[in-house]
Amino acid sequence: MAVRVLPDFLINQIAAGEVVERPASVVKELVENALDAGADQIVIDVVDGGRTLISIVDNGSGMSRDDLARAITRHATSKLPTDDLLDINFMGFRGEALPSIASVSDMVIDTCNGADTNGWQIDANTQEIKPSNWESGTRIRVQNLFAKTPARLKFLRGDRAEMMSVVDVVKRLAMARADVGFVLNNKWHFHKNEDLMTRIASVMGDDVVGRMLEVDATSSSNAGMRLTGFISEPTLRRASSVDQYLFVNGRPVKDKVLVGALRAAYMDVMHAREFPLCALYLTVPTNAVDVNVSPAKTEVHFLEPNHVRSFIIKTLRDRLAQTLAKPMFVESAKSNEQRANVEPVKFDFGIRREIFQVRDEIAFPRGMQQSAEFRVQSSENKPYIDNTVVIDLPLGRVVGQVGNKYIIAQKDDNMVIVDQHAAHERITYEKLRTHKIKTQPLLTPIVVNMRDADVVAISSIADELKASGLHVGEFGADAIAIFEKPADWDMNWADVLHAIADEVRIHGHSAQLNERLHLKLANWACHHSVRAGQKLDMMQMDALLRDIERTERAGQCNHGRPVYKFIPMTEIDTWFER
Repeated sequence: MAVRVLPDFLINQIAAGEVVERPASVVKELVENALDAGADQIVIDVVDGGRTLISIVDNGSGMSRDDLARAITRHATSKLPTDDLLDINFMGFRGEALPSIASVSDMVIDTCNGADTNGWQIDANTQEIKPSNWESGTRIRVQNLFAKTPARLKFLRGDRAEMMSVVDVVKRLAMARADVGFVLNNKWHFHKNEDLMTRIASVMGDDVVGRMLEVDATSSSNAGMRLTGFISEPTLRRASSVDQYLFVNGRPVKDKVLVGALRAAYMDVMHAREFPLCALYLTVPTNAVDVNVSPAKTEVHFLEPNHVRSFIIKTLRDRLAQTLAKPMFVESAKSNEQRANVEPVKFDFGIRREIFQVRDEIAFPRGMQQSAEFRVQSSENKPYIDNTVVIDLPLGRVVGQVGNKYIIAQKDDNMVIVDQHAAHERITYEKLRTHKIKTQPLLTPIVVNMRDADVVAISSIADELKASGLHVGEFGADAIAIFEKPADWDMNWADVLHAIADEVRIHGHSAQLNERLHLKLANWACHHSVRAGQKLDMMQMDALLRDIERTERAGQCNHGRPVYKFIPMTEIDTWFER
């Protein structure tokens, strides 16, 4: 078959396959054009999910007659004043959108630039231009989308599903430009010049009010890099990423570097299957990012992606750390020690050893260590308790346990409810993370047979594993021996080592590897914590509360669930109409 040059209409239809996937793609391209034209009010109307009609009206700069004629010509654009593709400050720049849309629909444009005595109209099918009574800005009407390409039409989803995609596109553009007003089908209204938090609540829902954390940081090592916006507190999360809005130089993107950095920042405080909410705006020099990656322009390539990732992770973790609970007991204990100058109070419950054979140390649930202040003393050594000493216990004194799940305590005029599993999970994970976990040397090493490559992978991170309580070493060329493990942890260590080896092969020695190891630590901490449904005695509950008071990030477990709640007595009184 002979080589032939394709006709323009076919070239445009091929390009439309990349640029115009569905009605939402048309809305995105046309609204971006309106924003580039300086519009601050955009009205969008969509009929039948976009199949029948898409209408975009803006109050932007409009076009002259000559510009209107060129606008529907392929690769004609006003947004590249130079030939430098790394210096792009507009949403669009390819010059493909209008001719591509025109090739698969019936498109009519009305426009007026304010300088001409009248407006102009062009029918993209005939390319005929005639005077119009349009007075300002531009209106683009796209009818019968994909009627010229029936094969494309059958791939569209139902009207409702296509409409929801349009709504998502408009929301993302509305989040990109809080200074611009948007109206969609006279149903979704976003008022211009809204402050960002108001716009976020309009887009994400009222449940975000008061639960978003403001972010504003500038990179000290990369000039011109800045991150602003809002992220959700760890207890506010969604089952999907629908409320994650990410922008690079004002452009909505779905970039794996940004998404990965966001997930890594929340790794210690949110379950992997849950998603934080965010509206994050990354500003970088235009020559440090390539936006010319795909026709949809939702992906970007950073010149230094590792620097971008590290900057975002550090910024978000620092911001989250400002709100996560700090150890509550350290300062108050110090002040009490100075005030009272007494030894920690020890309790004697008068237990007869000859009957119960009680040891000096309580047998705590597996993986749970008792606090030093709460030990059973022999009946021969009964200390004097000074009742005048007031011990400041931030989570109060234990009253009891409910449902073998929750510890009830009283603190001043508050009832405190503590989730015993979440509390011990955070304690265990923080000990793992800070390398303070109690370890157990093994008299007989556990030997795991592995492939040569897996042995090398595990050996390469032996120091990191040892810091987390797992001391391993090569046992010949095809096995790994475990010499020391976290105390009271019983699991299938062969599965654990093979899973870690897989992570090393996938991620190498990188930040991603550390994140994956931390994720596994979080899961292990969960499985080796006090469980819901496990009965605890008063001393065990008291020890658990004292430990969580000394623990970083005590407010949430490492899956983001709350650890404790304070209920004021006044609120309880209202329950009983007091």
